Order: sequence, then C-alpha cells, then structure tokens
Amino acid sequence: MAKPDTRRLDREIQQTTRKLTAVQKREMWPLTGRERRAVLAALAGGSYKVMRGNSPARAERKLETAWGAAETRLSAEISVLQTERQRIVNEAATVKAAKRSSGWW
Repeated sequence: MAKPDTRRLDREIQQTTRKLTAVQKREMWPLTGRERRAVLAALAGGSYKVMRGNSPARAERKLETAWGAAETRLSAEISVLQTERQRIVNEAATVKAAKRSSGWW
C-alpha cells in the first residue's frame, strides 16, 4: 500500500504558515475583509486623534486586538489542518496494519 496522500493538506499548511508569518510582519494581504476593515478603522481613528492632538491609545489597542485576532485565527487554522493530516496518516497506518495482520498465514 502506498503512503497516504497528504499533498493537499501539506500545501494548505504551508500556505497558512506563510499567511501567519505575513500577519506577524503586519502585512495586509492575508487578512479577511472584516479584519482588514478593523485594521483600517483603527488606523484612521488613531491618525484622527493624533491630528487633533489627542492620545491615540484606544485606537492602538483596537489595532493590536485586530492583529491579534488575525494571528489567532491563522494559528487555529494551522492546528486544525495538522490535526486532519495526522488523522489521515493514522487511518492509513491502521488500514496497513490490518492488511498485514490478516495475512496468508
């Protein structure tokens, strides 16, 4: 029996890891529309406060919360994909062991 086919999951894990790295570098491209709007709203609010001469502390907290939520989402996606990959590998190993145990003798 051949090895289990995990290429699709491996590719998804690799892509999601790239997205997580990009979010940690504060790049916008891997964000969903909702996350992108939250980041841009916090940036706009903070810049407005700075222009008015006020403290942008609340906007900075909102910005950090938005980035943290994106990191959490991507980390959860990676763990789900890795769990699914492990399940497929274990299932294939169980089938292989069952085949060998029901051998000719």
